[in-house]
Amino acid sequence: MKFKSVEHVRTELKKADYICSKTIATVVFLAQATQKPVLVEGPAGVGKTELSKAVARSLERELIRLQCYEGLDETKALYEWEYAKQLLYTQMVKEKIDDVIKGANSLSDAVDRIASQEDAFFSERFIQPRPLLQAISATRPVVLLIDEVDKSDPEFEAFLMEVLSDFQISIPELGTLKASNIPFVFLTSNDSRDMSDALKRRCIHLYIDYPERELELEIVKLKIPQIDDHLARCLVDTIRNIRDLNLKKKPCISETLDWAQSLLALQVEDLSPEIVAETLNVICKHRADADQVAEKMELRRVYTRLRVSAPMGDRESSAGR
Repeated sequence: MKFKSVEHVRTELKKADYICSKTIATVVFLAQATQKPVLVEGPAGVGKTELSKAVARSLERELIRLQCYEGLDETKALYEWEYAKQLLYTQMVKEKIDDVIKGANSLSDAVDRIASQEDAFFSERFIQPRPLLQAISATRPVVLLIDEVDKSDPEFEAFLMEVLSDFQISIPELGTLKASNIPFVFLTSNDSRDMSDALKRRCIHLYIDYPERELELEIVKLKIPQIDDHLARCLVDTIRNIRDLNLKKKPCISETLDWAQSLLALQVEDLSPEIVAETLNVICKHRADADQVAEKMELRRVYTRLRVSAPMGDRESSAGR
């Protein structure tokens, strides 16, 4: 399957439980058309990783994920030789090795005879493929997610540029392996460090910020269909007011959904300042943030404003409860 248009991208991603803006859909469509990787940057929790998962579900492709971290090198990302397996096979075919060197005139001759058989021990059967090799050697198109690439070292980033330029890798013992199916590549970054201009040139850049109000409301209703419309609107508006504060970690869409689930579990029908204060730990991940929200948010004033601005039907419905 392929995306046929930008609107087709939005439709298919929504079927995969991912609601996106037209900007996101346009980038996904162009990445497919140009076969270029997508570098997705933005705050943690805004749906960068989930985008790649939704694309994989929509296109019915396997998702191969490389989780980046400090100290990650090409060996852990590409492949490793299974030395224990090689040793086991050596012990199992010891008699055959004796046959190979039988009749050798010298030690040098024996070594040469063994060396002539080394391809048997350095073949694909003894390779443990890691995510990059898995994606390049896949017999069917896949989605490759290189997650949190900003946590890797600059040296690994330089190595990635080589792989993503030609979608091929070189294994000294086997030669060069080139992808028969170009993977749909997503790289995500939480902006912990700036990515190099060279890497950005090889990618289509996408910045995902906190969603607009109506989009976030639509996401909440899609993910949690049982939530009351008035409660959903109050929840989203309160989250957006909290994001305006100078917090160490602003609540993202995942916290919005967690909070909505928590309110449903508590059987909350109306978002009062007391309920907000009691459930702050769901949306604030740092004590200082929770204290700041409790002290400076002026929750009652915000709540009152939301009540006044809500449609009359919502207020009457809430009052009837």
